Amino acid sequence: MNDADQSSPKTPQKRTATSGRLKPAVLVVMSVLILVPSMVGFIMKFLEFIRTFQDSTDGAFAITPMLNYLLASLGFFSLLVWAAANGMFRDIEQPKHQMLANDARLNAERAASLR
Repeated sequence: MNDADQSSPKTPQKRTATSGRLKPAVLVVMSVLILVPSMVGFIMKFLEFIRTFQDSTDGAFAITPMLNYLLASLGFFSLLVWAAANGMFRDIEQPKHQMLANDARLNAERAASLR
């Protein structure tokens, strides 16, 4: 047997070093391209709220939207940090497999109780 006969189509392809380094680089670039403009927009809007509050005698109306904007953003950011700290983004495929395993276990228990 030669080497071509020993390889089967079911064996997974090995990842090259280039593809292994490319994915994190693409993730970082896309994150920067999305997060930096979002952050700039948030800061500009927040500064606009502050200027409206300071410049106008009737600027007190801006307090409520400014606080809501800040508290909602801090809440979502806190949830993101909490999820990352608790490993919610480590294995995103695991819940799917766990659900299927639980379903199989429940079906087996149901079949055993019907006997």
